[in-house]
Amino acid sequence: MNIRVISAIALLCLVWGSLWGLVKHSLQVFPPFLFTSLRLILAAVTLMLLQLILKKSILPKRGEWKSLIILSALVCLGFYATQIFAMQFVDSGLSAVLVFTMPIFIGILAHYVLHERLNRQKVLGLILGTLGLIAILWPQLLHLSWNLSLAGELLLIGSGFFWAMATVYIKKNFATYDKIKLTIWQMLIGGIAILIGALIFEPVDITVWMNPLNQSLLFYIAVIGTGFAFALWNWIVSQVDTFIASISIMCIPVLSLCFGALIWHEPLTMNILMGAALICSGIVMSSLKLKSKNAQFNYCSKQSR
Repeated sequence: MNIRVISAIALLCLVWGSLWGLVKHSLQVFPPFLFTSLRLILAAVTLMLLQLILKKSILPKRGEWKSLIILSALVCLGFYATQIFAMQFVDSGLSAVLVFTMPIFIGILAHYVLHERLNRQKVLGLILGTLGLIAILWPQLLHLSWNLSLAGELLLIGSGFFWAMATVYIKKNFATYDKIKLTIWQMLIGGIAILIGALIFEPVDITVWMNPLNQSLLFYIAVIGTGFAFALWNWIVSQVDTFIASISIMCIPVLSLCFGALIWHEPLTMNILMGAALICSGIVMSSLKLKSKNAQFNYCSKQSR
């Protein structure tokens, strides 16, 4: 990876690492799906203005709409809507850990869809990640009963799976596509769909939306944390191996746990810490490039000549 990609990854980790607690706080202020729809639409409109300033095309070609609608459904309905609903019942730091099981799912999907080889290290990483999930869910599994907390945790894992599907779909169908234009439409299409449903089922309190502090919060989450960050993520995915891209942002759930504990006073239980450590270990193990014995033998043979 070159310095541009590394810098982009570092910036993305900082933005997304700080975002989870702010989103959790927003759910105490805004109706969840109305907040999500406006977040997506505002992000898309901001990027649309940027695209106009750069004098680049905005409208997709006729044959691109079907693929964009599928991608938007994966990102907005599968990833964002599922995630925002589940976060009402789960702390922000734990939410980040569960959603960022995404690299584990990508390892499997990329193997079958993108033919990025699933080697022994990635399999071991998948096993460690699965053990991490079991550790996090252990209190609920020990006294198994259906409750909102368990439902939220399972939905967050599902959200990570949808994100993995969307990432692989982008790599397969939009590898050379304008990444800002791609982000505009994947958010705008789904954002409008969620907005229609939110206006039907959720209350609208205009005083909440006119509050300057609430507006600032929405602006940061929408423009910086969603529009800019997702455009940056789409660009990173286009520059490196899909699995490596997902591995590179593994520090985000760790940052989210730290922010959640320090700023939002969320509890860090032993099973959460153990689960997070196992998941991160699995991701690191999957990303390491260890030389095989044959490669080492060949190298030593060349050196001895």
